[in-house]
Amino acid sequence: MARLILILAAGLLLVLGGARANAQPASPLSAADRSLLLATLRAAPEHGLPASEARLKAIERDLAAADPAQRVQAEAELRVAVIAYARAQRGLRVPTSRFLNNWAIRPPPYDAEAELAKALATSTLAAWLAGLPPQEPRYAALVRAYARYRAIGVAGGWPALPSKTAKPGAVGPEVAALRRRLAVEDGTVVVQGERYDATLSAAVSRAQARYGLNVDGVAGPSTLAALNVPVAARLAQIRANLERWRWAPRTLPGDRVELNIAGAWFDEYEGGDRVLSMRAVVGRPQDQTPSFMDHIHAVVFYPPWNVPARIAQNELWPKERRQPGYLASQGIRVLPGGRLQQAPGPKNSLGLMKFELDDPYAVYFHDTPARSLFAREYRFLSHGCMRLERPYDLARRLLRNDPDWTGGKIDAALKAGFTQRAPMTRVMAYVFYWTAFVDDDGQMQFRPDAYRWDQALLGMLGD
Repeated sequence: MARLILILAAGLLLVLGGARANAQPASPLSAADRSLLLATLRAAPEHGLPASEARLKAIERDLAAADPAQRVQAEAELRVAVIAYARAQRGLRVPTSRFLNNWAIRPPPYDAEAELAKALATSTLAAWLAGLPPQEPRYAALVRAYARYRAIGVAGGWPALPSKTAKPGAVGPEVAALRRRLAVEDGTVVVQGERYDATLSAAVSRAQARYGLNVDGVAGPSTLAALNVPVAARLAQIRANLERWRWAPRTLPGDRVELNIAGAWFDEYEGGDRVLSMRAVVGRPQDQTPSFMDHIHAVVFYPPWNVPARIAQNELWPKERRQPGYLASQGIRVLPGGRLQQAPGPKNSLGLMKFELDDPYAVYFHDTPARSLFAREYRFLSHGCMRLERPYDLARRLLRNDPDWTGGKIDAALKAGFTQRAPMTRVMAYVFYWTAFVDDDGQMQFRPDAYRWDQALLGMLGD
């Protein structure tokens, strides 16, 4: 009976949930069904999921055994393995009770056992299996990228580069080593040559874009550090992001906004097409922006800033004690009860507009007077809210169909200098954490794991 509780490889069945394998299935699997199920389980590693080829061979062998009891046992094990695989593809390898508090995008419950039984009863097994992974094209692109990086790993990965900065005009073996390293991920790089010429500088620039670094064509410390991340670590990074896609809603609305915390980047979509992109500033590692989904329901022009209690206590009141009059100089007044509020205006920390959300974390998108921060490579600088590089363009798009806010009325509101609130048709906002993704041009992109969420997730998965 113990064999019925099959642990497939190094943890595919970590979360069996409601899976129950009966020693006597109601109806035996057909040969075609068994073949399809085995093939699906063998393909699990292509999705970054664990599987044991040796265990699957044993099941396949036992399915063909002369002993009827042995065949029944093997089929029961196969069903258990498939149920675990289905739960894994639905994002249920880690119980949501173990999720960090800031991981609010979570997979819904899924009765894999019942769905398998239904697929078998209705002769829709192939369609059911095909529909288990996320159908989002960006997930499929990441699966393809994972295959590519697995092949790089099998071929030996890439050697570490010396830490010495290399610049255009340099000549020597370190330049040749840089060429060889870049060529592993960028097939357009010419491998031969020891001169740091314009073509190599362009290749370095492409690598810098691939890692989310400021692009200058110089192989400096941050670029070399990114190039020296081992392929095994990149594969783990991709697996973590494949898992997050399994937590995401199975269907995203065509009209939405998305923010990638790890990339500090914001996108708006209309009809499924990206129509607006911009840099963002997100929470510091000690003030993490949560991953969540909610609706933008209003734009507020000239918003006051109700200072969170911890910011007031830890930052503003100490400044006031060191420099009496500081609060007044920043337009900050003390409200009844001791709360602080910053008046609307050019010094306001929210800038000239904010985009309201109902999320329980009390964070939102907003403008900022600190415009220089958007030019920085490292933009994990806020207390958790999300500052946007082009808030005016976003406001104009979100309110474009509201007759009360077209024809220059947004400009008029910004000139008026007092608080005005513009309710709007709700638009879904998704705040994700993607440290590995494929861009619109099919290029693999990596971002630093600033919050160590990849590290935490991979630890939960046992990867």
